[in-house]
Amino acid sequence: MDIVDTHAHIYSPDEKRYPTIEKPLRPPGGKGSLEDLRKESKAAGVAAACLIQVSTFYRFDNRYIADSAAANKDWTAGVVTLSPDNPESPLMLARLAKDYGIKGMRSIPAAGGQLDHPGVRALWRTALDLGIVINVLTNRDKADQVDRLLADFPKLPVVLDHCLNLKVGPELEPILDAVLFLSRRPNLHAKVTFVPTGSATGYPCADMHATARKVIDAYGPERCVWGSDFPCELWTPKVSYAEHLRIFQKDLGLSQSVQQQVLGATARRLWFGA
Repeated sequence: MDIVDTHAHIYSPDEKRYPTIEKPLRPPGGKGSLEDLRKESKAAGVAAACLIQVSTFYRFDNRYIADSAAANKDWTAGVVTLSPDNPESPLMLARLAKDYGIKGMRSIPAAGGQLDHPGVRALWRTALDLGIVINVLTNRDKADQVDRLLADFPKLPVVLDHCLNLKVGPELEPILDAVLFLSRRPNLHAKVTFVPTGSATGYPCADMHATARKVIDAYGPERCVWGSDFPCELWTPKVSYAEHLRIFQKDLGLSQSVQQQVLGATARRLWFGA
């Protein structure tokens, strides 16, 4: 089966060439380079990966993502993060797409907390013009703003990162209701990466299985993607890379045809032009 990891953060060991922000959030043991990802994903049978800019390490300096994606077009797609408060960001996105082949952009709220913001809209318009996928990262409190943007950009493919950060606890049902409500927008896709991050246990994270199946049923497997949260030592310390994948291959009880879409085919269509 063709498997694509749609959520991998990478960290360069060369911090002179790729300097970090002040007080970066570091992966344990210095693991997290592109080479580490290649080794771990290959061992798990994963054929390709989306490289997601990690703002807790580089903020809006996308050079490591851009260089890595440009040099590894056969198996990676770069997803950058740009500031919606910087009026130059749309031009920067266009240059990153032209010069480095960037395929996606992670969309975040503006500094004042608004997602439905002129700077965000300018970036979404540029992404639409360039054929770039938007990954929107936000919480339930901005679900109504996500809905407005989706309505105003119906032809722009958008992915809901971590599904509004679904997690076990008193907020699970309200967050799930918002995620399911947004499924009515046909251009929205669900990134079903929340199983280990939202679970209160380790593998197989059974307390999130029913939630994951509800999301997949609502969006349809053709609008759902899997991602590892690499490096798992930092982002999913109770669940390894191989275990995260195994949850979707075995523990959720997904049919072979559903697995084919969620684990690879949907991602190929979005970021790899398949």
